[in-house]
Amino acid sequence: MTTKTNGNTMTIKIKTIGIIAKNKSDAVKKTVNRLVDFIHEKKCSLICDKTTETLIDNVSFVDRDTLARQSDLAIVVGGDGTFLSAVRSLADYNIPVLGINLGRLGFLVDISPDDMLQHLEQIMQGKYVDECRFLLQTQVERNGNIISDADAFNDVVVHIRDVARMIEFETYINGRFVNFQRADGLVVSTPTGSTAYALSSGGPLLHATLDAIVMVPICPHTLTNRPLVINADSKVEIVIGESKQSTAQVTFDGQTAFDVKPGDKIIIQKKKNDIHLIHPASYDYYEILRAKLHWSDQI
Repeated sequence: MTTKTNGNTMTIKIKTIGIIAKNKSDAVKKTVNRLVDFIHEKKCSLICDKTTETLIDNVSFVDRDTLARQSDLAIVVGGDGTFLSAVRSLADYNIPVLGINLGRLGFLVDISPDDMLQHLEQIMQGKYVDECRFLLQTQVERNGNIISDADAFNDVVVHIRDVARMIEFETYINGRFVNFQRADGLVVSTPTGSTAYALSSGGPLLHATLDAIVMVPICPHTLTNRPLVINADSKVEIVIGESKQSTAQVTFDGQTAFDVKPGDKIIIQKKKNDIHLIHPASYDYYEILRAKLHWSDQI
C-alpha cells in the first residue's frame, strides 16, 4: 500500500539501495552500518556514495550519478544540510529519497535512527507516503550570457555580501515589472524552504505540497514591501541595480554562492524534474510543524 500526497504515486520495487552520508561522526558510522546489515539481510543489492568510504567496508563505492542511475531507493543519513545536497544531485534521476535524521532540526529527514529499521521494513512492504516536491532552477545572466546556473530545494537568496548595507534591485514576474526595492536581499523559496530562511525573514508557511513560490524581502527599506506568494509556474527575474553598491551574492540552499554585479539578471523558475520523498506510513506534516516549531509547548 502506498499513499500519495500529491502528483503520481511511485510504487517502489526495491532491489538496489544507495546510501549517502557526508558526516563522519561515530553516530553516522553506527547508523550506516546498521543499515548495511539490514539491507544485506533483505538480500538487496547495496551501493554507497564515495562520501561513505571511511564509514563501512566491503561494499561498492560509486559516484553520485552512478548511485542515482542504479538505485531503486536512496537513503540519506545526516541532517537537513546533507539531505539538501543529496536532493540537488539526485533530482534529474527520478529516484525516491528517504532521510534518516542525525542532525539537529530535521524538517526534511524525519526518521530517527531508533525507528529506522521498523520503518524500512514497512517501506519495503509498500507501506509509505510518497510526497512529490519541486526544486528551483536558477541562471545568472550577464551582458546577455549565462554565466552560472544551479538548483535549490529550499531557496534562492539574493543578498548583500560582507557588510551591512542594502542592495537595490528590480523584480519581474513573467516579464511584468513588480517593484523596485532597497533591502538586505530577497528570498525566493519553495514550499519546502518556507520553514527555513523565508520563515526567519517573516514569510508565511506554505504547505509542502503546494504548487507555489514565496518571495520574501530581507529587511526592506520600505516596510510595505511584504512577502508575495505566486504560482510555481511563474518566471521570476531579479535585476541588480546599476548604482554604486556593495557586492551582492546569490546563494542556493545556503550551501553554494555566486557573486553578482550591477546589471546582472537572476532568472528563477520551477525545475522540470520533481523529487520524490519517501516518508513512513504514519507521516504527518502538521505533527512535524508542531514538534519543530514548538506550537504545542505548555508554559
